[in-house]
Amino acid sequence: MAKTITGFSKLSKRQKIEWLAGNFFKDPPAAEAELIAWHRRDEAQQRIIDGFTENAVSNFTLPFSVAPNFLINGRPYAVPMVIEESSVVAAASSAAKFWLDRGGFHAEVLDMVKLGQVHFRWGGAPDRLQALFPDLKAHLTTSSNDLTANMRQRGGGLLNIELLDFTHLEPEYYQLRASFDTCDSMGANFINSVLERFGEQLEYFMETAPGIADHERDVEVVMCILSNYNPDCLVRAWVECPENELEDLARDAGLPGHAAVDRFCTAVRIAGIDPYRAATHNKGIFNGIDAVILATGNDFRAVEACGHTYACRSGQYRSLSRAWVENGVFRFELELPLPIGTVGGLTALHPLAKQALHMLGTPSARELMMIVAAVGLAQNFAAVRSLVTTGIQQGHMRMHLVNILHHLGATAAETEAAQAHFCRQTVSFSGVRTFLENARLGRV
Repeated sequence: MAKTITGFSKLSKRQKIEWLAGNFFKDPPAAEAELIAWHRRDEAQQRIIDGFTENAVSNFTLPFSVAPNFLINGRPYAVPMVIEESSVVAAASSAAKFWLDRGGFHAEVLDMVKLGQVHFRWGGAPDRLQALFPDLKAHLTTSSNDLTANMRQRGGGLLNIELLDFTHLEPEYYQLRASFDTCDSMGANFINSVLERFGEQLEYFMETAPGIADHERDVEVVMCILSNYNPDCLVRAWVECPENELEDLARDAGLPGHAAVDRFCTAVRIAGIDPYRAATHNKGIFNGIDAVILATGNDFRAVEACGHTYACRSGQYRSLSRAWVENGVFRFELELPLPIGTVGGLTALHPLAKQALHMLGTPSARELMMIVAAVGLAQNFAAVRSLVTTGIQQGHMRMHLVNILHHLGATAAETEAAQAHFCRQTVSFSGVRTFLENARLGRV
């Protein structure tokens, strides 16, 4: 069979699977059976899931987990998390329980502004374009009223349009930067529709407005697209308590509470100094954030792009969290932009995303931003606490023990024996393999 194909998207799903299995798998019948096995029995739901993307041939399953005991702004939550990393949910749950009796997590949304851009070329004098801009701005706003009407009725819509001059960096290059409030929706389609209207109307305005010289009428719209960097769609989450209430912070490591707190704050400051450490530090934050973003049907790629860009806003990549002690009070906080939504897109279509939002009490986008930020902070707290006390591998590898046993084909009895043995031993792949080999030879 040929390994290239024309018209693949027009094939039925069965035909796609047969072609794929026949060309790229050593055992086509087994591959076909495996791909088909992951289809949902509910055909209506499967059709919805297939519609999320192009050329769907099966479903890829990840665990839908729950982290309980999150107290956020005085309200208890059981938080849905979709992630394949076992230690992430365990760490979030541990941190949530740790802070439950210490006031829980606090969070506030600072703003919910999202941005879009019209990039264009214009060959006239920059001051001339600035002079035309007030009339252009009014025209763009009026000409997009039909697109923004529904969002304005919900309390959002177009907030502002700015003209930015980049001709010192790229000849004849200007930008219209528009800001929006998309209320409870992520708003990507809304923003892009408005921006494309702006592009059309920019050209129309320059062609038809009176008082513009012929040589000034030529404008080239390069592209119209939202930005995934939204530094004013910002949320802050924090925990705080008297330092003397943190004796439990490092009990397993034998450190007194004040020494553990000092080491914890130092570790966070290091992530603000060294971008190599900051990358891993912030990745740990996104372990928790991405899991909730996935569970609620939001776009984790947009959230990651925005958050990592925000971490570079000083000109160097730095930690998204901070920790300090002031007047005997320990405070640990996280601040980052979270452009997410609770209506539209997959939030309304994916069956488990809908259940995840129901589990959270059908939150607004504002409330979900605070929940997600709190989980990111919890994840960061758990990771840094482990790093500065027992080390990351003790808990991390213990959580991976079951995966290692599955990989090595352990029976139920061998799994039970290994779990009992490794509750007192360091877990490693080679150590587990040696244990199973000895067990099968009757040496343990």
